[in-house]
Amino acid sequence: MKYIILFTVLLTGIYNHAQEITGNELLERAIAFHDPEDNWPTFKGKMLIEMENPKGSPRSTVVEMKLPENYFKTTVTKDNYVIESELDNNDCTLKLNGSTSIFPKIKDSMNISCDRAKMMKNYYTYLYGLPMKLKDPGTIIDSKVIKKTFKGKEYLVLKATYEKEVGNDTWYFYFDPKTYAMEVYQFFHDESKNDGEYILLSEMITVNGIKIPKVRKWHYNKGDVFLATDNLRKANIID
Repeated sequence: MKYIILFTVLLTGIYNHAQEITGNELLERAIAFHDPEDNWPTFKGKMLIEMENPKGSPRSTVVEMKLPENYFKTTVTKDNYVIESELDNNDCTLKLNGSTSIFPKIKDSMNISCDRAKMMKNYYTYLYGLPMKLKDPGTIIDSKVIKKTFKGKEYLVLKATYEKEVGNDTWYFYFDPKTYAMEVYQFFHDESKNDGEYILLSEMITVNGIKIPKVRKWHYNKGDVFLATDNLRKANIID
């Protein structure tokens, strides 16, 4: 009987230890898994991302980023057009099928603008820089870590909100409880309405010592509706 009691005490101790981890501690462990050498701040790379969705034609995006030089460029190929958006510090260059001469009506109809280029820079550096980007100023990490079962697997879940100057959405990040690999993230504009989306991450690859999910499958939270798949087909370091 005393052995059963001892085993129960030990098991309870292990469970409580898992429960006691704080949000910042979980984030540090996740970053140690994904970027153990702290390479993200000096990342210079090129990625080929192909998006497939059930309602539209495939889209190919080549993303080039040199974080230390504040350089970012996307080359989007879809149907019969190629859009290049380049941000080199404060300089913005836009091209359609190789030409910088784009009629204003075409720019409007195809959503070609420097504002959109900046938005896409924030989008790609945020998603492909996770979980490291959760250390950025303006990010509020909830101290409480939640245990949650999602799609049949138990995760340690980190909640992040943002100062109003940064953003209004609420994000949840799902980490494997043993490796601390990020396998799901989810965001809500208004959590009471169950809006927003969740993204399933799989097939981890390593680029310059950083572990990045190769496949991202996007779904609406409401109705569990599939949206699209992003496939990281190729990634390499550039000078």
